[in-house]
Amino acid sequence: MSHPLVFSIVTFLLSLPVHFHVNPSLLEAAQALPKVVITYGALAEREAPLHVATDQGFFRKYGLDVQAVHVRGAPIGMSALASGESQFWYGTASGVTFGAIAGGLDGVFLAGVVNKLTGTFVVNPAIKSPSDLKEKTIGVTSVGGGIWMYAMLALEHWKLDPKRDKIHLRVIGDQPVIAQAIATGVVDGGYLSYTFASALERQGFRILADLAKLNIPILSVGMYGRRSFINQSPDVVEKVLRGLVDSIVFIQEPANKTAVMKSLARGLHLARVEEAQEGYERLENIFDLPIYPKVDGIRNTIRLLGVTNEKIARLKPEAVVDNRIVKKLEQEGLFRR
Repeated sequence: MSHPLVFSIVTFLLSLPVHFHVNPSLLEAAQALPKVVITYGALAEREAPLHVATDQGFFRKYGLDVQAVHVRGAPIGMSALASGESQFWYGTASGVTFGAIAGGLDGVFLAGVVNKLTGTFVVNPAIKSPSDLKEKTIGVTSVGGGIWMYAMLALEHWKLDPKRDKIHLRVIGDQPVIAQAIATGVVDGGYLSYTFASALERQGFRILADLAKLNIPILSVGMYGRRSFINQSPDVVEKVLRGLVDSIVFIQEPANKTAVMKSLARGLHLARVEEAQEGYERLENIFDLPIYPKVDGIRNTIRLLGVTNEKIARLKPEAVVDNRIVKKLEQEGLFRR
C-alpha cells in the first residue's frame, strides 16, 4: 500500500498546469555546452591566459566547453584546423601559419595577445656578448617555427647573419629539450622562456638578453582560426575572446598571484608551484589590451620569411588579419576596465 504522504505529493504534482515555468538556466546547465578545441605548441609563460581561463572557468562562464590541447608544433595545429578537429591555434605568426595560408588555408589572426618579442636568449658561460655567437650552435624547435623566428630576430638585432657568421641553427625539440641541450653542451645557446631560463641561470648559465627589452615587433602570440569558421560562428569566436580577456585581466591583478602561479606550473609541467615564480613576475606587462593583432609585427615576420619563401613574401599583412570581433568588443567597452 502506498504511503499517504507519497500519494498526496503525487496528486498535487498531477494537478499542476502543464505550462509551468522552467528556469532557463537550469535547462542550459542540463544541456551539453558547445565544445571548442584550441591547440597550442609552446611551453611558455605566454600561454598563461589559456591555462588560467581553463582553471578559472572563464570560457565556461560564456557557455563554452573549451579544451586547450598541447601539440608538438604548429604543423600539427594547422592540420587539426584544416580537418576541423580544432577551431583555433594559439601561437606565433610563423613560417608554418603563413605557409598554411600561402598553401590555400583560409587562416587569419583574429587576436593578438603578445605583439612583441619576449623571453630570453640563454648561452653557456663562455659566451659573454652577442658577437661570441659566431661559429656557435643554436638550438631551435623547427625551421620556420616560432623559436626559430625568435632566434633569427635576435640575431638580426645584433647584426649577426647565420650564413656569414657560421652560426648553425640545429633542430632540437621544444623548450625543455632545448634547455637540456644547453645544460649538457649539445648546443651553445638558444631561446628560452623566463621560467626555463631562470633554472639554467641558477646553474651558472648566462642570460645574454631579456628579449622584451629589445622592443622587436612580432606577433609572438595570437589567436589564429579559419575565416570560414569566423563567418559561420562569430558568436563562438566572441565568447572565446571574452574568456581570454577575462583571463588576462585576472592575471594582471596581483591579488590572484597564487592562482596564476598554480595554472602556470600546471601548464609548464613544473614539479613545484614555486618554480613558476620567475615566469609569473614577467607576466605583468607582456599581454596586450585591446587584443588587436598588430600589423607591424606580422609585416616583420613576412619580411624575414619572405627572403627564402616567395609565396609568403607575396602575402599582405592586412590580408592575414581579421580583427572585426576585437573591434566589436572594443566598441562595447570591454577593454575599459
